[in-house]
Amino acid sequence: IFCFVFQPENLQKNWLREFYQVVHAHKPHFMALHCQEFGGKNYEASMSHVDKFVKELLSSDAMKDYNRARVYLDENYKSQEHFTALGSFYFLHESLKNIYQFDFKAKKYKKVTGKEIYSDTLESTPMLEKEKFPQDYFPECKWSRKGFIRTRWCITDCAFDLVNIHLFHDASNLIAWETSPSVYSGIRHKALGYVLDRIIDQRFEKVSYFVFGDFNFRLDAKAVVETLCAKATMQTIRAADTNEVVKLIFRESDNDRKVMLQLEKKLFDYFNQDVFRDNNGTALLEFDRELSVFKDRLYELDISFPPSYPYSEDSSQGKQYMNTRCPAWCDRILMSHSAKELILKSENDEKIVIYDHIGPNVCMGDHKPVFLSFRIAAGAGKPIANVHKCCVVQ
Repeated sequence: IFCFVFQPENLQKNWLREFYQVVHAHKPHFMALHCQEFGGKNYEASMSHVDKFVKELLSSDAMKDYNRARVYLDENYKSQEHFTALGSFYFLHESLKNIYQFDFKAKKYKKVTGKEIYSDTLESTPMLEKEKFPQDYFPECKWSRKGFIRTRWCITDCAFDLVNIHLFHDASNLIAWETSPSVYSGIRHKALGYVLDRIIDQRFEKVSYFVFGDFNFRLDAKAVVETLCAKATMQTIRAADTNEVVKLIFRESDNDRKVMLQLEKKLFDYFNQDVFRDNNGTALLEFDRELSVFKDRLYELDISFPPSYPYSEDSSQGKQYMNTRCPAWCDRILMSHSAKELILKSENDEKIVIYDHIGPNVCMGDHKPVFLSFRIAAGAGKPIANVHKCCVVQ
């Protein structure tokens, strides 16, 4: 299971090379790849790159053992009402037998054969559910593409939902800094709660689920700044005409009043990026608090990789962060507590479950892809299937 934010042009070669290396290393039999902002910011101009990327993935030598695939691309960029720029790819290894996908309209499972690509208007595809969040969730952003796509699968009596999600970003570092938790954290909380309620409502049998994509989870900005700049003095700069705060400058009290941090709407310039990289940024995990609201509903493996965003898009700077936002673990793979029980526990201390990022030393775009590799215990879903009849294939 992977998630990433796709940015085309010159990054595709790097990206695919690193991706194929992970596929080769873990040799998954069922693989889900969730993409957000597919085609980048300038969608219309990037469509040729998207098509090239899809063709490369489906025909590459590295993927030759995956004889079945489903690709769902929301390419309907002219529809402001529906467009999410989400892309969900599913690859099935030739050794896997009897894989079924759920038809949400017919309410039954259908055997997966061949390779199929669905694009443009996904609203008419019964094999998924897709929604864009209502405009009033995030009125600051007139052309938001945030939403989710859900698919349901059944493998050896084990049924589960895979949800591709993209939540709202922080529009301003200054506003994010004002309160703890920030107003944006509250907006993401509301949207994620909506998705979780939607996938366990009464319309279909309840099954285990994995939710993964760009949650845009941010560190608690106020707490981070107060910690990083504990011994600094703050200077406030206001606009002459409106008196609005446009910049905060934090200087060391001594040491020639050296500037430690400059904060603007789209600037987070901290003098020492090593704090975000050393020991995978572990010292900052205490400020990663947005998921705590959902601890009764969602589970996540321990994070042991550095913040996944915002990396420099300079192809020569694989480890450098941009000075636009405070680095954060935006890209995550979360699961229901019942899904956690499906994952085969480690035997003989062998590391079977791996939660990590891709391309640590290579420019992969402003987000580093995150992946989760695991084995599902044989027959793990049978108790669930017997109770819910969720894997009865018609």
